[in-house]
Formats: sequence, structure tokens, C-alpha cells
Amino acid sequence: MRKLKNNELDRLSVDAFKDAKKTPIIIVLDNIRSLNNIGSVFRTSDAFLIEKIYLCGITAIPPHKDIHKTALGSTETVDWEYTENTIDLIEKLKSENVKICSIEQAENATMLNDFTPEADSTYALVFGNEVKGVAQDVVSTSDVVIEIPQFGTKHSLNISVSAGIVIWDIFSKLKS
Repeated sequence: MRKLKNNELDRLSVDAFKDAKKTPIIIVLDNIRSLNNIGSVFRTSDAFLIEKIYLCGITAIPPHKDIHKTALGSTETVDWEYTENTIDLIEKLKSENVKICSIEQAENATMLNDFTPEADSTYALVFGNEVKGVAQDVVSTSDVVIEIPQFGTKHSLNISVSAGIVIWDIFSKLKS
């Protein structure tokens, strides 16, 4: 086996990315503190043609050198918008028939491996603060709470790792 060179990866240009059919997933970052986590979510969102990212509350916005360091230019490709109040955004998205999925550990949560997205729906995946998680009012307003099964002692994943796992899982289920 031979590693592929960058020019062999069929990378989209920025314009081609903007014109490409997007995956019906919206990312909502609810009060994320780490700029590196924000940049990492942008990069993952670029990889899977995510429709849009909403940056809410204290979540920093581009341009910022610490976001740029991990985003590697994906802040220029992935559509994004800042909104101060997460719950107001959730209500707006619900009015547009977007299904709200908080990624959290909660009573009666649906395990990620048991979650089956509907092919004709758009999903907003809400990822929460590194310490407090997704705000309770957002969890309470969600259509579903999705939990990543964990089996060790910590039951805690970095938000950028959680985003990568959930985005890939739902992307692959929608594409199959």
C-alpha cells in the first residue's frame, strides 16, 4: 500500500464545496470555551459536507488564530452564523422542521448505535460546554437526546471527539 499524495485526494475547491450538495446536518455549539475544539468541529464539518454551524453564547467566532490553527481553513468553507441565545435558535430551527438532537447523557437518552435518522429530515446536533454539557433547557426542548455509549471509568469525551463520532455515525447512516 502507498500513502496518497495531497494532489490525489480529489479535494474540492472552496467554490466547489460551496456548490456541493450538503449533508442535512446542522451543528449547534452551545457555549463552547475551547477555541481549538471550535476549530476542530469546523474541520470535521468540512470533511462531511455539513450544512451549517451555529456558534452560540460564549462560543468564539472566526477569525481567531486559535480557531484557525485547528480549522485549517474550514471556516472559509463551512457556512456558519453566531447567535447569542441557544434556545431561541432551537425554537427557530424547530419551526423550520429541523429535528433537534442534543448530544448528552440523560434519562431516556437514545444510544447512538440505536439512533436511526430519517433520510428526508434535517438534524441539528447540539454539542455543549466542556464542563456543563448541553444546557438543561436545550435538552428539555430537544426532539431526542443521543448518548454515545461509553464503557470505561470517565464517561466523558472531549467535545471535538464527540462531534467526530456523532457526525460520522449519522453521516454514514444517511448515506447507506
